[in-house]
Amino acid sequence: MRVVAAETADVVEEARRRHGLSPTATAALGRAMTGALLLAQLLLKTPKERLTLRVEGTGPLRGLVAEADAFGHVRGYVKNPQAEVPLREDGKLNVGALVGAGVLRVDRSLPNGEIYTSAVPLVSGEIAEDLAHYLFQSEQIPSAVLLGVRVKGEGEVEVAGGVAVQVMPGAKEEVLGRLEANLQALPGITPLLRERGLEGALEAVLEGLGFQRTDLQALGYPRNEIPARFLCRCTREKALEALVFFTPEEREEMIVKDGGAEVVCHWCGEAYRFSPEEIRTLVAEVRCPDCGALWLYPKADSTLIRIEGETCRCGRRVELPARRAEA
Repeated sequence: MRVVAAETADVVEEARRRHGLSPTATAALGRAMTGALLLAQLLLKTPKERLTLRVEGTGPLRGLVAEADAFGHVRGYVKNPQAEVPLREDGKLNVGALVGAGVLRVDRSLPNGEIYTSAVPLVSGEIAEDLAHYLFQSEQIPSAVLLGVRVKGEGEVEVAGGVAVQVMPGAKEEVLGRLEANLQALPGITPLLRERGLEGALEAVLEGLGFQRTDLQALGYPRNEIPARFLCRCTREKALEALVFFTPEEREEMIVKDGGAEVVCHWCGEAYRFSPEEIRTLVAEVRCPDCGALWLYPKADSTLIRIEGETCRCGRRVELPARRAEA
C-alpha cells in the first residue's frame, strides 16, 4: 500500500481568514485543500504539474475549487464564503448539505500546457468519500481517504488534516482485511488528529501493517516532511491585466468615479489598488488571469483573434467580455 498524510491546520486557518469563511464552509474548503495536497502526491508525475479539484454542487455553497502541487503548495476558494447550514444530528458540521448533489472534477495540468480532466458524480458531498470514489472510478485504484477539520470559538481552525491509503496491485487479502478492520474501528480522523496528532492517526490507521516511512530527507527535505503552505500565484501585474476584461469606457469610468480601481484575487482574497496612470497603460487584449495566456487580441487590421475552446491551457474557464467576443 501507499500512504500519504497531511497536517493542514495552519493552511486551512489562513484560507478561513483570507476568505472570511463560515464554520461549515471552512470545513468544506479545508477538506478539499487537504485532499488536493494528498492527491497531488499520489497522482502527479512531474514537479511541474498541478492538480485542481472542482466541486460543483446544488447546495448553498455553490461550489469550491482547490489547487495543489507536489511541493506542498495549495490554494482554494468557495463561491459563497458565508454559506451555512444547521449541524447534523450528531452535532457535527454538515458539509454534505452545504455542498449538495453534483459533480467532482479533477484537472491535471501537464507541463506542456495540456489539461487532463476527469469527473465523477458526488457520492455524499462530504469530500473524503467523493475523492475515494474518484480514485476508484477514474484511476481504478481502490483507496481510503480520511479528511477532517475541527473549528472552535469564532470559527478558528483547531485541527485539520487527512490520510489517503492507496491499495497497490498484489496486496494480500489478509492485509486488506486488517486495513478495513482498522478503518471501521476508528472514531473518525478529526478526533484522532486532535488527541494523537498526525503520527498517532497514522498509527491507528495502519496498526499491525508494519508500515515504513519514506525518508524525505534524502529528497531534500531536512525535517523529513514536505512543508504545506497556502500559496497563491497572483501578482500585481496579473491583477492589472485582469482589467482588460473591461472596455476602455468602463475603465475610464472607474477612474472618474473611484479615482482608480481595485482588483481582488478570487483565489486568495489579496486586494490590489491601481492608480489612473496604471489603468491607462492597458492595451486592448484579454489574457488569462492565472497563467497569462492570450485569450483575445487585435490584429493590425483591427480584426480580433480569440482562443479556441472553453478552457485555457492552465485549466481556467475562458470568460471573454461579451462585446469584444461578438466583435
